[in-house]
Amino acid sequence: MSRHLLTPLRLALATAAATSLLLSGCTEPAPGLPGLPMSGATAEPPSAIPDTGRTSGPVALLVPLSGPLAPIGQSIKQAVQLAFSAPGAPPLDIRDTGGTPQGAAAAASAAIAAGDGLILGPLTKSDTQAVASVAHAANVNVIAFTNDETVAAPGVWPLGITPGQQVSRVVSYAADHGRTRTAAILPDNAFGRLMGASLEAKAQNLGEPSPNIGYFDNSFQSLTHTVRSITAFDSRGASIEAQIRAARDQDDQAGRIRAAKLEREPIPPPPFDALLVGATGEQLAEVGTLLPYYEAGPPQIQLLGPSLWAHDATAMATHDSLRGAVYAAPDPSLGLAFDQKFQSTYGSAPPGIDKIGFDAGAIAVLAARECGYTMQVLTNPSGFTGADGVFRLDPDGHVQRGLAVFKVEPGGPQIVSPAPATLPPPTNQEEPVAPPTS
Repeated sequence: MSRHLLTPLRLALATAAATSLLLSGCTEPAPGLPGLPMSGATAEPPSAIPDTGRTSGPVALLVPLSGPLAPIGQSIKQAVQLAFSAPGAPPLDIRDTGGTPQGAAAAASAAIAAGDGLILGPLTKSDTQAVASVAHAANVNVIAFTNDETVAAPGVWPLGITPGQQVSRVVSYAADHGRTRTAAILPDNAFGRLMGASLEAKAQNLGEPSPNIGYFDNSFQSLTHTVRSITAFDSRGASIEAQIRAARDQDDQAGRIRAAKLEREPIPPPPFDALLVGATGEQLAEVGTLLPYYEAGPPQIQLLGPSLWAHDATAMATHDSLRGAVYAAPDPSLGLAFDQKFQSTYGSAPPGIDKIGFDAGAIAVLAARECGYTMQVLTNPSGFTGADGVFRLDPDGHVQRGLAVFKVEPGGPQIVSPAPATLPPPTNQEEPVAPPTS
């Protein structure tokens, strides 16, 4: 059976000529999706994944259209509607979650009762958890917008760019460049805990030493204590400082000469050569000041960070100790076609999460136009090429992504490792990510 796959994203946003796509298990060829192409032309879909639930019908979109998160929900709705403007799209059933788990569960129940065969959304972790139980009972798949991978389960995919995806990519880049002893300074919140769990899993996967991880709260005192502790400054500098004090206590010329000589002695390097930092904004600037103070700045260490640094990159480049830091994020050039289409349609630039909404909508349209909302289509090992680059939905609910690695430079962040065009074949065992601990 031959398969003709769409390739570039520019075809995904066209609305004219369509290309045939034939998947294993489909009896009739169908038009290719002018919303999102599948990536890779050789891998075959899984052959033994049962489809016991709904595989056709309208698509439910669960977003907050009222409450504090309504502006985000409205914007996601526009992005999904843009994907559904493609020919052959199924009916879109838009339902308001109110931004609460109870509202999300009620919206999911109503959508399932109406015959919807696939759920896009909801937005947050707690809303997704509420919807997942309802959808699971009805054997309806869910593509959620959250980036919390702890909700991942068979039939439930968090499509947001997760901490684990970011950490895995940037730590792999560091390892490829000889930085294999990693530590971390992370915020003591759900995002930071997920980064920490992902770092531990990645280090184990790479056969690296177990990382020393410190968590800080919002206070400068906590951040200072964490940086000092993780850098092991007391143990590294204690001996020299003690010798300096002893020399000064001699209170003579020989003691002063010895103290001055000792002050020029370098403090031993920290016990790591790469440091994952979860701070952003003002706290990141404070980290940039504290690291040299505790003798743990570049070039001894390579700073690693999350995709949030894309918003901080210009300010980071003004700090000597932050310049040269690297972070993993989508390549913005890959989403230009979507940005332009959204701008021309709605008259404003889309927020970043709208790409997630568009990609989810485009998957739904593709599935409806091919074999239905089956596990074979949704978890095709070739994956999809979306507005944020290539990604794949795995049968266990986890999502694999191809991110780029950027370096902070004075003239703006520069790509030092491009986003891959394809993903490696799925393995039987993905890196585990533990849930955040309290």
